[in-house]
Amino acid sequence: MKSSHLLTIISTSLLPLTACSVAPTYSAPAMSAVSAQANTVFPALSEASKRKIGKKIWQNESAGTVSGLTAWNTGEEFPSLGIGHFIWYPKNYRGPYTESFPAFIRYAQQRRAKGIPGWILKSPSCPWTSRASFNAAKNGAHLTSLRNFLASNVELQTDFILAKSQAALGKMLAAAPAAQRETIRQNYAKVATTPNGAYALIDYVNFKGEGINPKERYKGQGWGMLQVLANMRPATNGQPAVKEFSASAKRMLDLRIRNSNPARGENRWREGWNNRCDTYARPL
Repeated sequence: MKSSHLLTIISTSLLPLTACSVAPTYSAPAMSAVSAQANTVFPALSEASKRKIGKKIWQNESAGTVSGLTAWNTGEEFPSLGIGHFIWYPKNYRGPYTESFPAFIRYAQQRRAKGIPGWILKSPSCPWTSRASFNAAKNGAHLTSLRNFLASNVELQTDFILAKSQAALGKMLAAAPAAQRETIRQNYAKVATTPNGAYALIDYVNFKGEGINPKERYKGQGWGMLQVLANMRPATNGQPAVKEFSASAKRMLDLRIRNSNPARGENRWREGWNNRCDTYARPL
């Protein structure tokens, strides 16, 4: 599927999922009045490169395991699903992070994916309200059917993540202070010139978001891709820029940990986050 088609689909699938009190089903949203701007900076990727990127994202999130496709991490209030660990909030809970699993399901419907479990289509919110209840059901019919669907549709999830990343540049430029826009645009273009740079841009926006959600802040400071690009130090095109993107990402995540509530214990994630960012600077 061409990038322009992916962007059209992603612009609708990322619309908010309206709370449904009458018929709890996923419905195809109306076309967005404002479509995502075409990203002419992002390079065209071969099918082989997309497969490599999808496998690396899956490896980053859950060591490439099928069991890791349905996870509820310790200390979190929601499960993380699929190769990109898409967030799905339980009913009556809305956290500060951008929820992405409902958007993926809408995307899958619009791509006419086969095998979406019926119970998913009838559940606008995660039906489990605690990690304990989720883990107790992990080998039950519902979560087994979801893992089977996700394991059979790795390419579909990769396309969703790719389209989300391509749509991010326009969103970031619209949200950034005017004085930072050219820096963000130039740094994005410098990083995008290599295959591993393209992987970095795809993975990080899935990993920590665009950086435009005002709720995704600790002490007023964000850690998304906008902040990473805006805080890069001077670097030339290609691998130097990718290495600096990796370094900037680690600095932003370190700042997040320092600004976080100590009760969350985010320091335990530092090593894993740094290891993930280190993969950006390596050849794809």
